[in-house]
Order: sequence, then C-alpha cells, then structure tokens
Amino acid sequence: MNSVIKYCIASSSLVLMFSCNNEPGKKNTTTDTTAATHSYSYDKSFLKKHNEGAFELVSDDSTARVLLSADYQGRVITSTAEGNDGTSFGWLNYNLIGGAEKKKQFNPFGGEERLWLGPEGGQFSLYFKGGDSFNINHWQVPFLIDTFTFSLDQYSKNSATFTRKAQLTNYSGTVFDISLERTINLLSKDNVATAISTNIPANVKLVGYETINKLTNTGKEDWTKEKGLLSIWLLGMFTPSPKTVVIIPFKPVANARTFITDNYFGEIPADRLQVKDSVLYFTCDGKFRSKIGLSPAIAKPIAAGFDFEKNVLTVVIPEVHPDAPYVNSKWEIQKEPYKGDVINSYNDGPLQDGTQMGPFFEIESSSPALALKQNETGTYRQVTCHFTGDYNSLKTMARQLLGVNLDDIKK
Repeated sequence: MNSVIKYCIASSSLVLMFSCNNEPGKKNTTTDTTAATHSYSYDKSFLKKHNEGAFELVSDDSTARVLLSADYQGRVITSTAEGNDGTSFGWLNYNLIGGAEKKKQFNPFGGEERLWLGPEGGQFSLYFKGGDSFNINHWQVPFLIDTFTFSLDQYSKNSATFTRKAQLTNYSGTVFDISLERTINLLSKDNVATAISTNIPANVKLVGYETINKLTNTGKEDWTKEKGLLSIWLLGMFTPSPKTVVIIPFKPVANARTFITDNYFGEIPADRLQVKDSVLYFTCDGKFRSKIGLSPAIAKPIAAGFDFEKNVLTVVIPEVHPDAPYVNSKWEIQKEPYKGDVINSYNDGPLQDGTQMGPFFEIESSSPALALKQNETGTYRQVTCHFTGDYNSLKTMARQLLGVNLDDIKK
C-alpha cells in the first residue's frame, strides 16, 4: 500500500471532536450504564423535546422504527427492532443535544448515520481554508453538514427525503455549487433479506433502512481532479457494550495486510485487533480510542458488529468500487490525494486527561471521488440493519453473511 495511505492520520471526525468539544477535566455526565440502557422511547422523547425537526418512520407492525431529524441534515438518529420499549441502537450526545449552546468547530450530536462530504484534509479539503496550517485550531466542519437544517421535501410512514442547496470552497479555492438530496427508506423484512442475500429466521427481530444520497453539481463548471473532487461520506455512531466486536471481511489478496491502516491513533494492542487472511476482528467496547481503515483494493461491500452482551448483529452494506479513486483526508498537502479508505471503523475511548465523549463505536464508508459534470448527479447508497434475538440463529446468519463463527470470536 502506498505510504501516504498506510501512514496517514486520516480523518474521522472523532479525533477532532474530542479536542474541540470537551473541557479539560470535565467528563461526560452521561454514564456508560445509563447510555447503554436507554430505550428507544427514551431517546425519541428526549430528541423531540430538544429538536423540532425530529420524527420517525414506523413499520406496519410498529416494531421496526427509525428516528430522523431534519434539523440535523436528515440524520438517522437511532433505530429499534422491538418497538418503543426496544433497545436504541444509535448513540446520542445527550449533553450537546440538550445544551443551550452550539460548538464553533463541530457539533457531534451523534446519530447512527450522518451525511458528510470529503475530503477532510489536503489541498482539496473542505475543512480548512487555503493557506491555513493543518491543525486543530484551523479545522472547521462546514456549516452545511453540521448546523444547517435540511428541507423535508417528501414524507410517508416508511420514507423521507431531505434536500439542501449550498456553496462550498475547498482549500485550493475551488468553488462548488451543490445540491444535496438524502432519502431514507425503512425496509421490510423481505427487503432486508434481499439486501443481504440471506434468509432471516423467524425468531430474529430486525430493523433495516436504506439511505440514497445524491450530490449534484449545480455550478457552471465541471469538477476535475486537478481542482479537487468531493465524496459522499456516511458515518454511523452506535452504542457499544463491553463485549462488542466489529467484524470486517476482505478480499484475501496477496499482501492484504498492507491495505489495512491501523495506526491512526497509535498502535492497537494485539488483543484488540486480530487480522486473519480474509477477515478482521476489532474490539469496539468504547474503552480504547483506535481506528482502522480498508482500501478499496481489498474491501468487500459489508462491515458488521456483534454485541455479545445483548445479542445484536449490526450489518452495514456500503458500495465499494475497487478501481475508483477515493479522496484522501490526510492533514497535509498530499502527493496522492485520491488514495483513501472506503470503509473505516472507530472505537471510542478516554483521552489522556480522562475526558471522553462516548462511549460509542463507528462504522464509516465513503463514495468514490465524484468527477461530476455540470448538472450531473452522483448517487451513493447504503443499507444498515440491526438483528436481535436467538443467539444460534444470529450465529447462522453471521456465518452466511461474514464467513465467521461467532463462538470462535466470543472465545
């Protein structure tokens, strides 16, 4: 793998959000136990109390529910597979959502799928102004994907579409006139089975949704690699338990290990990251800050997490285009700005001063770099599902989907 990818201290929001949103010595007042035991009804009531744009999609039998917010850019806040009193799968930043003030650089409200745009760093960055040094003091999340409210254009019991137009300028001075459209569809059990190409046992409960994310070049010029391209970036924040493991299969190509970046925040202990010949296991208990990334050269269109404490299987189905360019978010002027990751996972953990925003864990994915001509639209789809119920049934699903034995991982 190219050294720019292998050793980049790439992005995610998360390394930054800790630095700019936690006061030194002040710990999150939402404890691990409290956050982990909040029901969906609690989170729904909490969000609606503080967020006018909150509403939900509901299945015909009322068990599968997805909570959305127009105020937070059409974000999927959380979901459940067991009705109002079921487990809430998304992580919410209760202190920030319920607080009176917004942060200047970034507002990490949480949510199990939010829409961002890349790249974060480099000469084509959307998060740094031209001439500024690449450090935390100059980093700024564009208001479009942080505090702007999106318009709710269409809404039904199981679908919602949000839109927003804006203008962005990258580090090199290229101006992008854009239109964003984001549709969230609640999926039926049959839809989910089709999406994952796997039978779902009768004793397994589920919630699944697809997001269709569209970026349109509404400007007067075509977008080119030389002036910088944009990507659609989806980030999901989920509630962990002490026994949560992220499972990511990959193509068993020669030297596959070199296409996996694991040193974003320093070395990950061997007991927390195990890389086999075609799958990796990443401990995501919210207790040790670490991050991994997979190149499109080896990534498969699937990433998953399993919570052995609650028997919850989370499956994310992104798009992967092995031969396409992906934006690089390294915080420096880059030699190869189109050699980035397609799938990432982040595990939250305490900083050196003891502060912590979560706990949560993330699964992220990105579209290829979009070289859009005038009035052309790029579309990126992703499916997210949560399954809960009988362990043996979930074990069978995990073997079919991921090629792994949950018993082996549990040991």
